[in-house]
Amino acid sequence: MAAIIVRNLDDDVRNRLRERAASHQRSMESEVRAILTEAVAEPGLAQAWLELASEVRSVGRVSGDEDELVLPARSLPRKIDFS
Repeated sequence: MAAIIVRNLDDDVRNRLRERAASHQRSMESEVRAILTEAVAEPGLAQAWLELASEVRSVGRVSGDEDELVLPARSLPRKIDFS
């Protein structure tokens, strides 16, 4: 496996990286690996995920209000005769 060293990393970037790693419950090194792996993923794969996320967000959107999920009206249950 290869190893790389990143020199002159801004303290603010390091701190944000540490916070991001903690939020994903992994080490900073593991977080950097995940970020780099995602950054060089197959072309189009990241775009496909973004498009999927956009479609999921658009479900139920009403007149631009992104915070409201509108569910279709429920119909009354059908009467079933068990005789």
